[in-house]
Amino acid sequence: MRQKPGTKRSHGEKVVKDIRRATRKQYSAEEKIRIVLDGLKGEDSIAELCRREGIAQSLYYSWSKEFLEAGKKRLAGDTARAATSTEVKDLRCEARDLKEVVAEQTLELRLLKKACSGMGTTTNEVSVTRQSLLAAMKGRIRKA
Repeated sequence: MRQKPGTKRSHGEKVVKDIRRATRKQYSAEEKIRIVLDGLKGEDSIAELCRREGIAQSLYYSWSKEFLEAGKKRLAGDTARAATSTEVKDLRCEARDLKEVVAEQTLELRLLKKACSGMGTTTNEVSVTRQSLLAAMKGRIRKA
């Protein structure tokens, strides 16, 4: 029941509205997709489908529009695909392995710098020695 502008709602109406809001059904993505696909099949009218599902037709049409827009974007390649759990697991293993390689290289480089500074070598000699060490490490990485 709509009220005229300027009139206050009674406490009872506010309580009823809050209860309706709190008990409103939340639809999962799978339920929304099922309902939209049922509507797209065309076996029943949209009005009948919405009555059966207990939703407003405007809600069905907004879900349908979102569904079709998301499909269009996905087919156009505008959205990133979520990785599967095996892909995530593989990427985590690869990241861990790469971190280990970086840690080993950092340690070897620090040891080399300490050794060179203790021997009294010049900066140019350290640079040449460092390049040799890095080349050796690259060879080891390619073998692995």
